[in-house]
Amino acid sequence: MPAQVRRAPLADQAAELLLDRVRAGEWRLGQRLPGETTLAPQLGVGRSTVREAIRQLAGRGVLSSRQGAGVFVTALDVREDWDLVLRRADIVTVIEARTAIEAEAAALAAERRTPTELRAIRRALADRAERRTDVEAHVDADMAFHRAVVVAAHNPVLVELFDGFVPRSRAAMVEMLRLHPAFDHATDHEAHDLLARAIADHDPGTAARLSRTHLTSLKESLT
Repeated sequence: MPAQVRRAPLADQAAELLLDRVRAGEWRLGQRLPGETTLAPQLGVGRSTVREAIRQLAGRGVLSSRQGAGVFVTALDVREDWDLVLRRADIVTVIEARTAIEAEAAALAAERRTPTELRAIRRALADRAERRTDVEAHVDADMAFHRAVVVAAHNPVLVELFDGFVPRSRAAMVEMLRLHPAFDHATDHEAHDLLARAIADHDPGTAARLSRTHLTSLKESLT
């Protein structure tokens, strides 16, 4: 049987109408929405439908219901799916975001790293040096080194952000190395070695500078 057009449930329609009003600026960030008895006739639905619409928008991060206080605006639009954002982004944009994250992570790692984490960074550094001939293996080892630095920052949010960038960054790095087989591995390895040393020496300023310089050079090589 051919597919048929279906009417969206009333709660879905009510949620979209409320979202449109939030996007239009009718309510400011942090502002309390009118009560169900006010919103229901405005939307032309019952109070139970309003409650379901609010529940939907709360699940999407736009509204927050506070017991005894009401419903408040917590975002001015629906947050896009992170993976979709990264798939759409060009690689230069991704490298710029990585630079912001990894420079801070390098500084924090220099301050917070443990002896165990420093050993992990050094092992990852040695591993990437040994895997220069196989492009994909080298890129994976490079990502492992950078992740070891981020882990040593002791900030789970930075780790999660870094992990989100890995698929997009990895694909671009593999492509770049295949297009430029004469890539200067010695200079590149020295940059990573200096970063590891700055972290070992508890030098956050130098670690951040080296991380930023390396990723800026990578961005320039991709443009």
